[in-house]
Amino acid sequence: MTIASETFRASRRKPGFLAAALHRLSGVALAIFLPLHFLTLGSALAGADRFESVLALTQNPLIKAAEWGLVSALALHMALGLRVLAIEFWGFRERTAVTVSAACGFGLAAGLIFLASAS
Repeated sequence: MTIASETFRASRRKPGFLAAALHRLSGVALAIFLPLHFLTLGSALAGADRFESVLALTQNPLIKAAEWGLVSALALHMALGLRVLAIEFWGFRERTAVTVSAACGFGLAAGLIFLASAS
């Protein structure tokens, strides 16, 4: 094994690795969403009827589930980004597992609140 692979394998056991992975994955999810969001908003330029037909797609249960995932990903990305800022500016490294758990809980709670209000 190389030194890099041993380091990677050892770092996977740390809570900070999970936080970094979740932060990156939620960022990728948001990057995939943005072009779709811009296309939806762009349909408003084609007229109110076109925009209403695109918005009608959001009544699909699969789209509603994706919206919940998106809101959760956004909240998770924000919470884990704040964690990164705390580490960089204040050297906050203690209780990383608690911080990661709180960030995940915040993301899930934000998604559930959105889901409850959308119903």
